[in-house]
Amino acid sequence: MNITFIGGGNMASALISGLLQQGYEARQLRVVEISAENREKLKHAFGVLVVEDLASAVTDSDIILLSVKPQQLHELAQELAPLLDNQLVISIAAGIRATDIMRWLGGYARVVRAMPNTPSLVRSGVAGLYAAPDASEHDRKNAEAILSAVGSILWVDEEEMLHAVTAISGSGPAYIFYFIESMQQAGIELGLTPVQARQLSLQTFVGASKLASESDEDAVTLRARVTSKGGTTERAIQAMEKNDIKCKIIAAIHAANRRSQELSDEFSTI
Repeated sequence: MNITFIGGGNMASALISGLLQQGYEARQLRVVEISAENREKLKHAFGVLVVEDLASAVTDSDIILLSVKPQQLHELAQELAPLLDNQLVISIAAGIRATDIMRWLGGYARVVRAMPNTPSLVRSGVAGLYAAPDASEHDRKNAEAILSAVGSILWVDEEEMLHAVTAISGSGPAYIFYFIESMQQAGIELGLTPVQARQLSLQTFVGASKLASESDEDAVTLRARVTSKGGTTERAIQAMEKNDIKCKIIAAIHAANRRSQELSDEFSTI
């Protein structure tokens, strides 16, 4: 199976690295990249074929993965449309609906849309996937194989649910960084050095996430187990609840969901 990546940015690089580690051969992967500097970096890093010409790269490809910026996808799709010959097209361009991608490709319907997140760069990501109606079960399995090279995957039956995926996991790393930032600042205010505050905050998140992912109990139960009555944790949680922290986090995620819908609607007018 030959895969062509159109766009050689960070996410494409992460996917290529993951696929190579999973046993794909460099000769099965190729990249279209307009930047000469990036072409050299990709060749040196992975030993894959990297070219500037779109037509030569998609010839004999089984899968074409669109990894350009959303603002570039419309123009790319117009160039790509006459070159398609029954390949599976996977898009990881944020915010652009499969229906619009298919329209820009002149009605080409063998399309899967994916929404990976930034932890994919360290092979710890999660990607939401949606298959257009004409994508086959084989297409779905191939999309799974590619995206699972950098983390876990989940399918949604309705494309609009990718807005929720974006709001939770796509934007989610920034929420976590924001909380880590707050913990680090508090640690420094309490007298820790920046290095100490960073180590404690990061390892606490890593450990708590590992504990939650390996437990059969939900987050509410896990939180209750580490919250002793009258203790320090209870006092901290009470302070958060007094300030409606949970409600504000939920409201922020709803705001991200609405913005994802707005951005998709904007691209739909093109």
